[in-house]
Amino acid sequence: MSSPEQTSPVAQPDPIPAPTGIVVGVDGSEQSNCAVVWAAREAKARKSPLHLVTAYTVPIFAASGLDGGYATVDDDVIRQGAEAVLREAAAKVAHLDVELDARVENGDAAGVLLEFSETAELLVFGTRGRGGFLGRLLGSVSSALPAHSKCPTVTVPLSCAPRLGEGTGPEAAAPVIEKVVTVGVDGSDQARYAVLVAAEQAERSGSTLRIICAVQPYTGSLAWMPAPVDRDQLFAEIQTQLDAGEKWLRNHFPKLPVEVKLVEGSAVDVLVKASETSELLVMGTRGRGGFAGMMLGSTTDGVRHHAKGPIMVVRDREDPRQDDRAAFGPLLQA
Repeated sequence: MSSPEQTSPVAQPDPIPAPTGIVVGVDGSEQSNCAVVWAAREAKARKSPLHLVTAYTVPIFAASGLDGGYATVDDDVIRQGAEAVLREAAAKVAHLDVELDARVENGDAAGVLLEFSETAELLVFGTRGRGGFLGRLLGSVSSALPAHSKCPTVTVPLSCAPRLGEGTGPEAAAPVIEKVVTVGVDGSDQARYAVLVAAEQAERSGSTLRIICAVQPYTGSLAWMPAPVDRDQLFAEIQTQLDAGEKWLRNHFPKLPVEVKLVEGSAVDVLVKASETSELLVMGTRGRGGFAGMMLGSTTDGVRHHAKGPIMVVRDREDPRQDDRAAFGPLLQA
């Protein structure tokens, strides 16, 4: 009895390595073009690879004729369109001479980018993308990413076009941008970690770090507070803690120029205004246990929807540099 023929297994192609540098979501819209330019410049500054990513799912349409059923779009046609979008994006930043790759992924855009965030250094995307590849609404994707990404995210609004050299028309004059990285704080652990990330960004770019703490004016919105608020005492206590925090930060970044500002006003309004002239605005997520009248989580959402410049959102994580914070002065008592 003859033995069955032995066959060699078919060699499988090696999987594409997960991205480890800066990942930018691309859909061909003006918004994503701004994100690509910003991400490429950041990749060059960090000496990190740049990964251009677009994702799609094959749409299915219900048939409208008498012959019930469904019709699908040719996957090859969609993929060719996606590849064309990536080629155009790559050509836009080719002069920057950064290590670059581009990939088309099949799947939900938000899900794909979140998966890449597990290994990426930074995730970058535009806001309110319309008219891009297959009419993708990048705005809905960008809303889902900051709160769930495993790495810091940067949202680049279309209003950044003039400062990136992407604007056209009479309103395209580039605004005056200060050599400043701004970070919003509220006294929470999450905000302290955001300060550390912002300090690293400022040090890398040779910028001044500007720390802003905005306290809501005492109006009817604070009527829920259990006792009358002594505003002078409140500001004095916050300033004492900010001074201690500044000493702590300077201990870890002794050569970094640092400014600390305590202002009265809506945190959203103050930080949106700061985004107009800052190189980058950095914020944490889900701030809890912070100064009275401040809620970093809700503030971050409000600022992201109205920011005039790039905004980096940093999820909280443990950092050993926070261990010695109490040695430099009073901390907020929860």
